[in-house]
Amino acid sequence: MNNIYIVDDETISNFITRKLLELEGYKACVTEFTKAEEALKVITEDKNDPLIFLDLNMPKMNGFEFIEKLGQKNNSFKVILLTSSNSKFDLEESKKYPSIIRYLVKPLTKNKFHEISDILDQYCRN
Repeated sequence: MNNIYIVDDETISNFITRKLLELEGYKACVTEFTKAEEALKVITEDKNDPLIFLDLNMPKMNGFEFIEKLGQKNNSFKVILLTSSNSKFDLEESKKYPSIIRYLVKPLTKNKFHEISDILDQYCRN
């Protein structure tokens, strides 16, 4: 079973993302973090090709730094950037990372969720 992780320093954003995932049948395999450092410790150990909903703008470690550090320890993960940034620079920078499979601007909505449903179908459902 592949896990889904939410890594965002904003509690309300995590709540919205988690609730939408739960409503769509992804509950048992979702873990959320508000601290990138804590998430890195756990996800590094996950060898089952996890999916990560990742914010770019976080204190201490931004999303790109997180991906760099995780990539040094675990090569088997996919990232959906879920960020408040609609910067062209961030969008272009995200294209440099093969692990980033989608760039979405917050919040995750039902319409955006359906855009990524084909990706999520590879992960656990209740």
